[in-house]
Amino acid sequence: MTETARQNSNPHAPPFQGGEIRRGAFLALLAFSAALCCNSLYAENAGAAAHPSVRIETSLGDIDLELYADQAPETVRNFLAYVSEKFYDGTVFHRVAQGIVIQGGGFTPDMKEKSPNAARPPVKNEATTALKNTRGTISMARSADPDSATCQFFINTGDNVALNHLNATPQGMGYCVFGRVIAGQDVVDKINAVAVDKGEKKSEPKLFLRDGSEVPSAEIPKVPVLIKSIRELPAK
Repeated sequence: MTETARQNSNPHAPPFQGGEIRRGAFLALLAFSAALCCNSLYAENAGAAAHPSVRIETSLGDIDLELYADQAPETVRNFLAYVSEKFYDGTVFHRVAQGIVIQGGGFTPDMKEKSPNAARPPVKNEATTALKNTRGTISMARSADPDSATCQFFINTGDNVALNHLNATPQGMGYCVFGRVIAGQDVVDKINAVAVDKGEKKSEPKLFLRDGSEVPSAEIPKVPVLIKSIRELPAK
């Protein structure tokens, strides 16, 4: 007689003994699968938190950016705070240095400077040697003080080695890269190609190179390039 038949013929045998073992194994497998699923979702959420994305809607098209919250957390937090309060809506790309940068986020179409949020202090410069000012990256604009960035930003339209972090001195600190273009690089290039007025109009803050010289300033688009809005995109 087989073991199964012996159990089935024994009225005192525990009910569904073999089934309980199989069910226990099934439940263990189910719990393991659930744990894997949770870990996967956690990893996806962590990835989304590390790299939030935003869309800049401009008068010449949309630009999508992935932000490096894992590498420049304070800079991204500061930028997203301005995005959240819709600070950038109705500002312009007030400066176009062709083949170098497009800069925006601080002036209205009539070239009146928009004051940064007084309740939010300038952000500490998080530039590192790992974050390069290469074509398609976004960085914070600032004055000669390395820790003076507030709301203005620029998108690199060329590989700007002279803007990279070299060391912790004021001259070598560089400009903090905090994201990159993931869609709409053609729009960036279109903005970078607009006609400019190289007069004496105000364009602040200026970009200073390590040798103390300035990236060409006062390059104001003749026709304003409007930033209609910047919005954070839903996590994928």
